[in-house]
Amino acid sequence: MPAHAAEALETIQVTATRRAESTFQVPVATDVVDRDAIRAAAPQTVMEALRGRAGAYGQQTTPGQGTVILRGLKGSEVLHVVDGFRLNNAIFRNAPTQYVALVDSQSLSRIEVVRGPMSSLYGSDAMGGVVHMLTLEPSFAGSEWQASGLLRSMYGSADDSTLSRAEGAFGHERLVVSGGATYQDVNDRRVGGGEELPYTGFTASAADAKVRAMVGAGNELTLSLQYSEQPQTPRYDELTPGYGESLPTSAVYWFEPQRRDFLQLRWRGSHPTAAWDSAEAQAGWQRIEDGRRYRDFGSDNEDRESNVDTSRGLTFQASKSVGAGHYLTYGVDLYEDDVESSRTRTNITTGTTSSRTPRFPDGSTMFQAGVFVADDWSASEQVDVLGAVRWNTSRTRLPASGAFDATSVEDDGFAANLGVARTLTENVRMVVNLGQGFRAPNVFDLGTFGDRPGNRFNVPNPDLESERVTTLDAGWKVQSDRLDGELIGYYSRYRDKITSVLTGEVTDSGRLIVQSRNAARLELYGAEFVLRYRPSDSVDWHTQLTWTRGEETLAGDDHPADRIPPLNGSAGITWRPATDWTLDGWLNFADRQDRYSPRDEIDPRIRPVSTPGWTTWNVRAAWEASEHVYASLQYGNIGDRRYREFGSGLDAPGRGIVLTLELRM
Repeated sequence: MPAHAAEALETIQVTATRRAESTFQVPVATDVVDRDAIRAAAPQTVMEALRGRAGAYGQQTTPGQGTVILRGLKGSEVLHVVDGFRLNNAIFRNAPTQYVALVDSQSLSRIEVVRGPMSSLYGSDAMGGVVHMLTLEPSFAGSEWQASGLLRSMYGSADDSTLSRAEGAFGHERLVVSGGATYQDVNDRRVGGGEELPYTGFTASAADAKVRAMVGAGNELTLSLQYSEQPQTPRYDELTPGYGESLPTSAVYWFEPQRRDFLQLRWRGSHPTAAWDSAEAQAGWQRIEDGRRYRDFGSDNEDRESNVDTSRGLTFQASKSVGAGHYLTYGVDLYEDDVESSRTRTNITTGTTSSRTPRFPDGSTMFQAGVFVADDWSASEQVDVLGAVRWNTSRTRLPASGAFDATSVEDDGFAANLGVARTLTENVRMVVNLGQGFRAPNVFDLGTFGDRPGNRFNVPNPDLESERVTTLDAGWKVQSDRLDGELIGYYSRYRDKITSVLTGEVTDSGRLIVQSRNAARLELYGAEFVLRYRPSDSVDWHTQLTWTRGEETLAGDDHPADRIPPLNGSAGITWRPATDWTLDGWLNFADRQDRYSPRDEIDPRIRPVSTPGWTTWNVRAAWEASEHVYASLQYGNIGDRRYREFGSGLDAPGRGIVLTLELRM
């Protein structure tokens, strides 16, 4: 077998250990989705690039948005990171969120997923895992000025959508200037069987720029800018009747606008000193705007909201080889969030406008800081040990508002993890990892006042504490010239879980009043299976399977946990009949889900009694016509199956093609 083919199975990650290391070597469950896999997925949002991956499940309340569920957890229970900077902010909710869609999938070079708690390295929110999105960083060799460029165009027939991407770079080995822009135009979605869903079209635009320069020996500076916006996206589940409803909840409901701006300056040092072999420091600024316009069905009062979270962060980390077999990684991170929130109400009949209680207390702040150290220890030729510990502090302050008095919530504590990998044979490793995770209550948990999905209305609760989880993972990893994969089982136990609880009251418009409380205990357990087999250099078999189970105890009552995905996965084959052709065939599938939590049972987005299982068959042909021309044609959901992923707010696309064309310079 050629050497390059064997090397293709070796995958390097940086997220699980905060330094470059093989996924086979680390004692935790990981997944890497590279640039080619992202392109092949033809995603409208980042979430869709992870569909069918082990341990991950997609949820979509409305088109143009979507969230990734890891090990049964979602929203702020999973840490989302972009180029080392937290996407999670003070208004992230512990439920499906739309904010991941504000990262342009077309600008990414890879997505790294770590499954299981990573709070010892990343702090709050890293309970179900970490989704790390890394943007492109073009490079050139030699001292001569060079340039590269790409034009990509995509068309999808199921929603008559177009996507255009232009990117380019110029420079040499010591200086690279790069950038790109993306525009999407999506029309109403056609689902299996031919029905076209109203309120499912949207537009989105994004742009990014990056300057990387070598400044002296072993010192690199990078300045990055990112922008993305959805100016007006309809909320489908509010505008159409759900299960058990004869009328929609809202006559008007638009996310207007959703926007993210990001600025980052990064230094990397590769020149060894007494304190480190390599080091990195970052200063970042992020602004996320969550604007909304809505009016309840049958009402004359239309509300407009402006919710803005501004995050500022400073991080430093360094790595150093110490003694015999020890490799230390240590660092510090600080983040501060400011929240601006306002709401006005206009009577569309009289034109009268008045101020209303905002969704979040205007002027709220959240400060988080942590110090961590990790030791990657080669205890022997067969045993590797990875241990990490973090001290973290958070301070969330809410000013007085119409909903409650001024309050301050403080939380300090430690988190740790210990992983062991033992080599059984040259190609098989047994891994065990015991990890802790925590999530400090943020402004959303403490102070939200307003509508929630599923015909609910949230009222604040400033009396919350951090929720914590302990997880035990165990399993095997396999890697050889022809085969790689992993089988991981896990058990997670939560304390003081923050959950949305019915208060028993109802608003004048009929919404159920809920409040976040440290009211639940939760046990999650499951298994994740990944196998890739290459019988020849031209054929690649792959399969991924995820099983998750959850049991929650609330007010002394034991019941299934909320929004737990059913058994799901994917399987397929890739054949390369020639160097310039790639043919794929695969299926995505999910079993029936009938283990509903009490909240699932009353959620109008979820089919009563049970959500049917489903399977879709898909094929794709890709042609590398030359080093400058690439084309692919994907035919998805060939059987035109009408189905809905459990917990989503609308049915998935029906039969359709996705055509991708690329021109490269």
